[in-house]
Amino acid sequence: MATDTGERFSPHLRGVTVTTIATVSGILAGVASGLVTTGPSDMMGVSILFAAIVLQFPVFYALGMDMGEFSTKDKVYVGFMTFVMWFISWGILLTAGAF
Repeated sequence: MATDTGERFSPHLRGVTVTTIATVSGILAGVASGLVTTGPSDMMGVSILFAAIVLQFPVFYALGMDMGEFSTKDKVYVGFMTFVMWFISWGILLTAGAF
């Protein structure tokens, strides 16, 4: 998968990795919000979302991705994907009354 220039991730593998980590982080943040908060008006759920977004970037760095290559568009994409999956998973848990 690596190219001759010594890059660890091809563009395709980088995109799949970023998308997977963002979506899984969003789902885990939604479940954590369901476990910790008392309802949709509790701001702890939003704090968990922001923590999930911010904590992804050290994970990307630990995996060997060049964070200098991350443009504003990439950062917005990570935040949006995490938010969407958090919103959907926490919304399902709140509607189902699972916690």
